[in-house]
Amino acid sequence: MNTFRVEAIPQATLDTIRATGRDEAGNAVRERVSEEGGSPLRCCLRSAEPGERMLLVTYTPPGVEGPYAERGPVFIHAEPCPGYADVHAYPTGIGPRQQIVRGYDHDGNMATATVVADGHAAEQELRVVLARPDIRVAHVRNVAPGCYNFAAWPTS
Repeated sequence: MNTFRVEAIPQATLDTIRATGRDEAGNAVRERVSEEGGSPLRCCLRSAEPGERMLLVTYTPPGVEGPYAERGPVFIHAEPCPGYADVHAYPTGIGPRQQIVRGYDHDGNMATATVVADGHAAEQELRVVLARPDIRVAHVRNVAPGCYNFAAWPTS
């Protein structure tokens, strides 16, 4: 049963960042090479392979306004990629790390935040959080750096 829809950074946003060399905050993008691999890529929701070129950009996750709207650093591929296609499945490519699932209500307030051991536990927590009628959207983040991975929206 599909209970959520995963949203990576939208393709139009990625295209604009790559074409202009500027992120949404107007900062020049910073190119990096993933020497060892493992950095989470928010364009296709998987970990970078060793040697992959990435861009470090600023991004504001969707669905939250007001004081809980956060802007922060994320990695995307330097060149266009296929994106994340299976929007009704948890992205296992970023799953092995400890994560936090935050649920936001219809007014944009953080209503819940749960630290989980890995992607399997995060997927289970997403189903619980997004089943609540007061939750509009959930964000999944990495615990140690606190950076955003993706948004998830409830489906009927």
